[in-house]
Amino acid sequence: MISTTRLCRWAQTLFLIAVSASSMGAQEVAGAAKNLPPLPAEVPGSATLYSVSILGDLDGRQATWTTPDGKLHAFFQMDDRGRGARVISTITLDGEGIPVAETIRGVDYWRSPADEDYSLQGNTARWKNRVEQGEKKILGRAFYASMNGAPIDLALLAHTALVNGGEIPLLPEGKAQVRSVSDCDIEASGQKKHVVLYSVAGLGLSPNYVWLDEDNTFFAATDGWAMTTRQGWESTREALQKVQNEVIQARSAELAGEFAHPAPKGIVFTHANLFDATTAAIVPDQNVTVMGNRIRAMGAPTQVTAPAGAEVIDAAGKTLLPGLWDMHAHVTDNQGMLNLAAGVTTVRDMMNDTETLLARRKRIEAETEIGTRILLAGVIESPGPYQAPTKVLVTTESEARAAVDNYVRLGYSQIKIYSSVKPELVPAIIDEAHQQGLRVSGHIPAGMTASQCVELGFDEIQHSIYLMLNFWPEVKDTNTSRRITEVARRGADLDLNSPQVQSFIKLLQERHITLDPTLNFSEAMFLNRPGEIPLGYRPEAKRLPPLVRRWLMTSFGLTPPPGMDERYRQSFAKMMELVGKLYRAGIPIEAGTDTVAGFGLQRELELDVLAGIPPAKVLQNATLNAARIMKQDSQLGSIAPGKLADMTLVDGNPLANISEVRKTILVVKNGVIYKPAELYTALGIQP
Repeated sequence: MISTTRLCRWAQTLFLIAVSASSMGAQEVAGAAKNLPPLPAEVPGSATLYSVSILGDLDGRQATWTTPDGKLHAFFQMDDRGRGARVISTITLDGEGIPVAETIRGVDYWRSPADEDYSLQGNTARWKNRVEQGEKKILGRAFYASMNGAPIDLALLAHTALVNGGEIPLLPEGKAQVRSVSDCDIEASGQKKHVVLYSVAGLGLSPNYVWLDEDNTFFAATDGWAMTTRQGWESTREALQKVQNEVIQARSAELAGEFAHPAPKGIVFTHANLFDATTAAIVPDQNVTVMGNRIRAMGAPTQVTAPAGAEVIDAAGKTLLPGLWDMHAHVTDNQGMLNLAAGVTTVRDMMNDTETLLARRKRIEAETEIGTRILLAGVIESPGPYQAPTKVLVTTESEARAAVDNYVRLGYSQIKIYSSVKPELVPAIIDEAHQQGLRVSGHIPAGMTASQCVELGFDEIQHSIYLMLNFWPEVKDTNTSRRITEVARRGADLDLNSPQVQSFIKLLQERHITLDPTLNFSEAMFLNRPGEIPLGYRPEAKRLPPLVRRWLMTSFGLTPPPGMDERYRQSFAKMMELVGKLYRAGIPIEAGTDTVAGFGLQRELELDVLAGIPPAKVLQNATLNAARIMKQDSQLGSIAPGKLADMTLVDGNPLANISEVRKTILVVKNGVIYKPAELYTALGIQP
């Protein structure tokens, strides 16, 4: 269930979200609907059909039907750039409509086996999937949270909880709370219907939502990215999303009112070990005062005293850092709280729904939503079978230049070229962006190499996989999953002392390229295996909600062919070695995640150190150097009088042990205090 209602949302974090048509205007070229394969033969003509859409394009479907033996069946399929689930579920319901058995067969989002079985016999529940097998004695009702079920499973959970008074124990563990939060009258093709929106808390870090119709059957579900809707009612999607957004935003405003702590009379940190981002060194025993949203003064305790009535924070024995930067984010619900709890106060969003993102940033600035500062990078893509989930699709030079101009109009500071952009359009995109003063970065388009993109004018490259692919130009289809699997297969053999590598490094130096390697993403893909929690999340795993912890065991990682496991690990080691070599060559290394907010950045910093970058330089890269790259260093990136008050207090010394960044105890963003323990608790994470 998490995999179908949340997996794509967390893969959001891995693989991006969309840019909305309504905000981009006439410069867009709408993508064609996928040519989906026919429904399986077992789906009868009487089945209830649902459309699965990403950005309004048909990308999948669900079919549900009941056979004469009373069993409920569901077929679910989604296609997303060559990825996507395809499963058939068979569900046995008791007299109250509660599932007592479920069999799932098919493949999950990563096209790995998704076979899963659950049964309740007497008071003994048993389950088995590819990463777990167990049983539990239960008293009363319970609901098995499948890992690979169809969207209808969320409606069955809501029904089960409502029959049980609004709350239901989950199997293998956890608890879900379901309540009605809104409703809506809709009309399509002359038919009218009343639907009710239910929130389902307990599956992830924030509620899931599901729409049920008058007889409490599944009507629709959306996570803001993918949406499943009853066939024939697709025209109501916008209205349903609007109502759901209002519910989510009201909840966000409530959280902001509770967990943002203004300090109208100022803040003073006393006796802090201050990280000077300019020199990348600790200045011991410093006081720092904040008035409004600015740093007023800093210096020895005898020189800097607390303003009358100021919030006094004893920082003795602790390290005060500038707010951290995540240079590769895809901002969604919860990320503001996750980031601030981890000390991240600024992110660069590398691709998102434009209208949604701009509205979110406006709410954050108005303090009706908890979040970081957000810098904007706009994606440009070309249509095709592996296109990114975005409406900014260009096929001609004029369309490409118009897309850049529109991003300029909307206040973006960077263009990100994606994997399926036609190579002949790359020079025009770069030229238009540079004329308008925007940076250019991105994936390396299929059929091109990193060297070619740098020579054409890229300022930056995302993902270390593209750095390694530079040396295998025969791998052309890098807009598919081969961009990952080929590096895993070949990377171990790369000779970092070869003339080709040396020439590439020289090119990066000459063109002043910066790199966004997202090592934590590659680590999770190359080293993680089904049933394992990725290394980067193991220190925090015991604190996470049970189903989130369970989700982590299946949602990352390649499955190596037989005999290739060690080779995949060696390829990641070679990638780490390459990043260390690039750092020593003077190539600026950014700190970006493209995975789970907050925790992902903490792991990225640890991996940078393991790659050979000194902790002090890693922290400088994640603060002042990031601000310099984005031309924000006059206001952000270091702790200095007159700068904006973004700071992170860490219980320890991350210059001695970078993992101490995980011990964030207080964060100030724009002069407002946030307490990580409170933020984590609100997300269901133990502080």
